[in-house]
Amino acid sequence: MFKLFALLIVGISAVLAIEYPYHGPAAIIKPVEVEAPAHYDFSYSVHDEHTGDIKSQTESRKGDQVHGQYTLVDADGLLRTVDYTSDAHNGFNAIVRREPLGHKVIKAVAPIAKVLPLAYHH
Repeated sequence: MFKLFALLIVGISAVLAIEYPYHGPAAIIKPVEVEAPAHYDFSYSVHDEHTGDIKSQTESRKGDQVHGQYTLVDADGLLRTVDYTSDAHNGFNAIVRREPLGHKVIKAVAPIAKVLPLAYHH
């Protein structure tokens, strides 16, 4: 009789486990993390006369307001300067200026190989 009762309990438990899977405690309490407004200042620059890689960037952010500037030397030798701002109300805005550097930037160029047609005789 005990074996039959134990078998009945195991069978009911299996049915309940299939129909009502256990997912842990009913309420899981997670701590609420409050995020502070973003605030940072960032800058970098590269000035390599040999390769002609000349560029810089600065940016600062306080909450939703971002202000920055970046510069680079374009392929035609002009200095491009971009001043930009961004915020939730106005979106992204940029002012772009291009001006001569005052000195010539020489970039290394790899030689171009000539391809000659091959003559094929039967």
